[in-house]
Amino acid sequence: MPFTFDTQVFLEVLIKGTGFPGTPKNTSEALTPLPWGSGVNVGEMHLQSNFLIARDPHTACTWQGFINEQEKMSNAFKDVIAKLAVIGQNPYKWVDCSEVIIDPMPASGNPAIFPATQTQTDVEVAAMQFPSRP
Repeated sequence: MPFTFDTQVFLEVLIKGTGFPGTPKNTSEALTPLPWGSGVNVGEMHLQSNFLIARDPHTACTWQGFINEQEKMSNAFKDVIAKLAVIGQNPYKWVDCSEVIIDPMPASGNPAIFPATQTQTDVEVAAMQFPSRP
């Protein structure tokens, strides 16, 4: 689901894309394996940056290593966001308003799954070893 903070995206970005949702070839958009559908929240837009990070030899193993590793992914996300939040800032001048930040929803605990009609053969593996899945 696009509104769930889980590891599904790390698998789906590695699946060979077949089209674009909506209009084709938008800036910073990569082909997606899930471009069409009907109803609400259909299709799935993939960022070109995610496509490149998932396939770059320097980052592909890390990207693939997040598949079905919710705690590892969440901890890395937290660390990166903490670093990004203070770029160009002096955090010692900030007012602490952390009490207004709500607790995040717990992870679904569901493993990443291949979308319908997609299998391991549709994955563009970029690292030496693709993670095993339950």
